Amino acid sequence: MKIMICVPCMDQVPAQFAQSLATLNKVEECSIAFQMGSLIYNARNYLATMAIKNEIDYVLWLDSDMTFPPDLLQRLYEDRDKGDIITGIYYRRVAPYRPVLFDHLVITDDGGCEWTNLDEYPEGLFEIEGCGFGCVFMPTNIFMDVANKFGNMFSPIGGVGEDLSFCWRARQCGYNIVADSSIQCGHVGHYTVDKQFYEAYQKGKK
Repeated sequence: MKIMICVPCMDQVPAQFAQSLATLNKVEECSIAFQMGSLIYNARNYLATMAIKNEIDYVLWLDSDMTFPPDLLQRLYEDRDKGDIITGIYYRRVAPYRPVLFDHLVITDDGGCEWTNLDEYPEGLFEIEGCGFGCVFMPTNIFMDVANKFGNMFSPIGGVGEDLSFCWRARQCGYNIVADSSIQCGHVGHYTVDKQFYEAYQKGKK
């Protein structure tokens, strides 16, 4: 089993991300690939194409502003039979710091997009319609199916980012997206937004 950790990034990454990556427990035959560039959808398309060419079985997407537990990859790997695309939980870096999870995601006939942010979520594994790609585990064959059907994997459509655009395309190909609430990641900004930060913010609003 070959796994590639794919990291789209600028020319530098935060120290918090570097520390998390350095302490990440690897599973199977695991490699790491960085792709620098200001257009993240180009970086993701390049990394996905690299995974296909190198006959990688699974890809772990990590954004370069994430923090995550050392057993992240192990736990996502164990979840691989419970969904097609699997995400951990992380939160936006700006108020109101919502989880980057969507329970409704539709591209309309006029090319626009309708979506609903999931502010609260259940414990354990649950299905969603879209997610950010800050912490996502998926088999490489999904890239090939999306490319065969749409010709492009990550180019933005409908006024949303490359991650939700891919989620919509993958769902049109018959794949589902599952979130695991037991896997919690941080989002690095001026401070790291994690579950504890988010819950404190919500409590403060009340």
